[in-house]
Amino acid sequence: MSDRIRTPGIDDEPEVRIHDARADAPDEDLDRSLRPPTLADFVNQEQVTEQMAIFIEAARGRGEPLDHVLLAGPPGLGKTSLAHIVAAELEVPMVQTSGPALERKADIASFLTALEPGSVFFVDEIHRLGRAIEETLYPAMEDGELPVVLGQGAGARTVTLPLPPFTLVGATTRAGLLTTPLRDRFGVCHRLEHYNPEHLAEIIERSARIIEVEVDAEGARTIAGRSRGTPRVANRLLKRVRDFAQVKDCGAIDAGVAVAALEMLEVDAGGLDRSDRALLETVATKFAGGPVGLSTLAVAIGEEQDTIEDVLEPYLLQQGLLKRTPRGRVLTSRAYDHLGLPTPEGAKSLF
Repeated sequence: MSDRIRTPGIDDEPEVRIHDARADAPDEDLDRSLRPPTLADFVNQEQVTEQMAIFIEAARGRGEPLDHVLLAGPPGLGKTSLAHIVAAELEVPMVQTSGPALERKADIASFLTALEPGSVFFVDEIHRLGRAIEETLYPAMEDGELPVVLGQGAGARTVTLPLPPFTLVGATTRAGLLTTPLRDRFGVCHRLEHYNPEHLAEIIERSARIIEVEVDAEGARTIAGRSRGTPRVANRLLKRVRDFAQVKDCGAIDAGVAVAALEMLEVDAGGLDRSDRALLETVATKFAGGPVGLSTLAVAIGEEQDTIEDVLEPYLLQQGLLKRTPRGRVLTSRAYDHLGLPTPEGAKSLF
């Protein structure tokens, strides 16, 4: 049993997950091994990595923990990887959890009281924290203290527990859902952007070396061009192309093998998969290009509204294939071109 202060309702919580960035980890799984280990290996986000390198070096020089860090951006761009890198560069342990997992004040208290001095405390999906959990974090982030209420009713009293100095790293895909008081307590805020194909090709070539598959420059560029600007998608497609090359006995992955594999996976040259094209084709053929309401569209393609809004639409909107209007979803002329369909005369005035 640890010699730290025991508090009712705290010490019986689930075991804290700790990743020690100082230790060698040869048994890590494949997905984690593909993560860039240092800021120098974290490509494309130069502005973020340059600033983080300065902040980390300054904090280490002063012998202080890094200021709290907020990382925002679409899924799959490396927010979790960057949190691991921060811990590795600081040479401290990293404790990891997620917003939905912290349901009670005792949950967050069990994590905070178990931290080693200087640790990185990483909270994924931090925008999903409950209001009570947020309010518990405020004094922890600002003053390094954790207020704990003991007892109930008139006999209740508040005890303040000192916390070891730590760095909170929060990751979010929905920065607009963060409350202002929480957002203002982060001293370092960065937004990660989508990657260009050249940088994705670098990532694919590095990942190919790690998983021991040969890929030439054209093959890497072919996969990168269909990866939706996202390293997570690029690594996933690389592994599936590797499977195709292995079974078909094609040897190294070149442009021809990559194209054949991606066509089998139904990922087209624009990075759209079957679900993306089904949405566009439904709006084009069943609703004359729109406008069509979200609920109607969800029924028509057999998907939940949340899936359409959070999974399918973001990339289609980013690529200029779909528009959201007050009356509903509308296809653009670019979408008709992508589908190989003529743009209706009556719809041209909408673009």
